[in-house]
Amino acid sequence: MRNLTLQRIAAIDVFRALTMFLMLFVNDIPGLKNIPHWLKHAEMNEDMLGFSDTIFPAFLFCMGMSISFAIQNRLKKGDNLLQVALHVFWRSVALITMGLFSVNYGSIDSIASGISRNSFCILMVIGFFLIWAVYPRVENWKKYLFLAMKGVGIALLLYLFFIFQGKNGAPFAPKWWGILGIIGWTYVVCSAVYLFTRESIMKNAIAWLLFIVMMILGYAGVLNLSFIPGGITHIVFGFSGVLVSLLMQQYANPDKPAKFILILCGLGVIMLLAALLSHPHWIISKIQATPTWFFYCMAAFFPLFGGIYWLTDIKKKATWFDLIKPAGTATLTCYMIPYIWYSVYAPIAFQSGGMGLLRSAVFSLLIVGITDLLVRGNIKLKV
Repeated sequence: MRNLTLQRIAAIDVFRALTMFLMLFVNDIPGLKNIPHWLKHAEMNEDMLGFSDTIFPAFLFCMGMSISFAIQNRLKKGDNLLQVALHVFWRSVALITMGLFSVNYGSIDSIASGISRNSFCILMVIGFFLIWAVYPRVENWKKYLFLAMKGVGIALLLYLFFIFQGKNGAPFAPKWWGILGIIGWTYVVCSAVYLFTRESIMKNAIAWLLFIVMMILGYAGVLNLSFIPGGITHIVFGFSGVLVSLLMQQYANPDKPAKFILILCGLGVIMLLAALLSHPHWIISKIQATPTWFFYCMAAFFPLFGGIYWLTDIKKKATWFDLIKPAGTATLTCYMIPYIWYSVYAPIAFQSGGMGLLRSAVFSLLIVGITDLLVRGNIKLKV
């Protein structure tokens, strides 16, 4: 079904919306007391797949699914390969830049920098919106106003960069790149490979398997992959999404959906077997980004996406998820709002147990609602 490239696949938007909503939730529960251990992130050396440990890889997987559709549509609209490559490059720069700022602001020395952590964070997000907001296309004086606003945003981030002083004199540095930074590196690698492999399932499957082999050899100590920003495992999550999007284009058929769904379930079984085989060698660890973590996550993601596809695109039940839809269509905006929220408001009620979890769920819905209001007001981040 090659015409899928011209359509918007409801399952991808719904999967992204669910992932973003749950990311808001799991980012809000740290610090809560008396909540189930399985909801939390596992510790560095803890052999456990916490629920929170599945959310970020799910987002990378979903991001990968969007790559082939986005690039194919840009080419169909008339962009050449150079234009697409430049788009990928600047989009990656934006994500990596936001990742660097978001990972550094938490370790700022307020006294040495002359600015509080919360103020730095608020100005940082304002800078992001000024630079990467969706501005209307105009040709009158407003065009220069919008360019000036982008310039102010760039100047603001440069100001924050130069005044930054970390604790114990630590400089502004990559550290672990941050969530957005890892997304940026994963996106640029997966997109670059896809520009060579294009719609060939065979070529993309080979690339996917090569990435998996590299990941295994890296953790076995055979290959030194420390030079890869963000790590090889995150790239494999992203490229798994690229492969699924191509399988969808080839085999997804609304009249006969079983084949595509069975392929995903089969891949899930293969990943489960791989997880069981790798577990004696490496623990399940998101922090260490082990192969076992990857295999167990993908054993769930492949069939889960198949189920969502069946529900949304076959049974046409995408409206069931309308409440959280803005989290899937304005994801970056949704991700940034909590930075402002936490900088101006620190919750003091419902810090424990079921009421604490309920508070986090309500908070997540509130952030999605604020995102919807901003989008309706034509305020939206897009890179």
